[in-house]
Amino acid sequence: MELKRVVVTGMGTINPLGHNIIEFWDNLKSGVSGAGPITRFNPEKFKTRFACEVKDYDPAKFFDRKSISKMDLFTQFAMIATDEGMKQAGLENADFNHERAGVIWGSGIGGINVMTDEVIEFTKGDGTPKFSPFFIPKMIGDIAAGQISMKYDLRGPNYATVSACASSTHAIIDAFNWIRLGKADIMITGGSESPIGIAALAGFNSMKALSTRNDDPKTASRPFDKDRDGFVIGEGGGCLILEEYEHAKARGAKILCEVAGGGASADAHHITAPHPEGRGAAQVMRMALEDGNVKPEEIDYINVHGTSTGLGDKSESLAIKQVFGEHAYNLSISSTKSMTGHLLGGAGAIESIACVLAMQNNTVPPTINFQTPDPDIDPKLDITPNVAKAKTIKAALNNTFGFGGHNASVVFKKL
Repeated sequence: MELKRVVVTGMGTINPLGHNIIEFWDNLKSGVSGAGPITRFNPEKFKTRFACEVKDYDPAKFFDRKSISKMDLFTQFAMIATDEGMKQAGLENADFNHERAGVIWGSGIGGINVMTDEVIEFTKGDGTPKFSPFFIPKMIGDIAAGQISMKYDLRGPNYATVSACASSTHAIIDAFNWIRLGKADIMITGGSESPIGIAALAGFNSMKALSTRNDDPKTASRPFDKDRDGFVIGEGGGCLILEEYEHAKARGAKILCEVAGGGASADAHHITAPHPEGRGAAQVMRMALEDGNVKPEEIDYINVHGTSTGLGDKSESLAIKQVFGEHAYNLSISSTKSMTGHLLGGAGAIESIACVLAMQNNTVPPTINFQTPDPDIDPKLDITPNVAKAKTIKAALNNTFGFGGHNASVVFKKL
């Protein structure tokens, strides 16, 4: 069977570095940190009291009051990112076969704050269950995909992927496969997360996953640095419009890049820790390259998972060396989580967008906050420390790895 070619024709985002693609890229290439004190609730008693929140967010600027009452923040972020992506793709009011257009959206934990708030309110009462009728449809992880499909009347494949921090990369790969197998013409994909609340913060604190650098939040996310002490939790969403190549050409769409291949693997090792030798990470990168018929030496840039955790950054660097050999020293890598924080299930989406923007602008975004080299990480690897780097980028790889040992990688390349 001859596989169809798949291209990206639109992107959208709202995240800690901006409310749209232009703001996101301007701050990303400038090395701006999105971290700051938590404003959503009083974090005084928590070990970590900062996060990467979406700045100056007012849902009333995007939705009417009735819609706001029916959507958790993770769904609101999904809708905002999708609206921008559809506009950029020229699909907002376009004529296309709606039965061959669908949505696959990733979220690691969906409406966790809706769940928390409803339970807290219940415990304040006399035991009589007085839950909102919107509680369940606001909380469930698949609702963002459903809301997007309803707004745009997309009647093709519609579901959610849940694989912790790899969720939205798995969503992109699934959407890519629906199109290249000839089962869809257009797929809206990506992911979103809104985990900044008491439950997620306390849970990640208890497992010692978060940075506690409360005295200097903006430097807290420091991937590959010797003094890294955990990730910084973030929020937001990212959308990519994937389209069959001939379909995009026929309607005169501007093509941003091609999706070449994707891979998925499991560490089969530990519920939270990566395999110490990067076994699953190396396997998934090889799978993505083979799937896209891309040679290792063709990759110019890797947007790494790079969470700023002790075990994770080291194991990923080992995996890169296993896969790329001597070419590992020629390509550039960076962790944009040093700026955006970790969007959990939404990470793969905004980091895939970062890969596409890096190719479009021939610029590698930096890994900020790098101060002290880690003796356990090869110093010859170009982690693009602190300052963006001009570089011709013809092909880029995005890595995302999730708790449970879930690994996903996707390759983008210029046409």
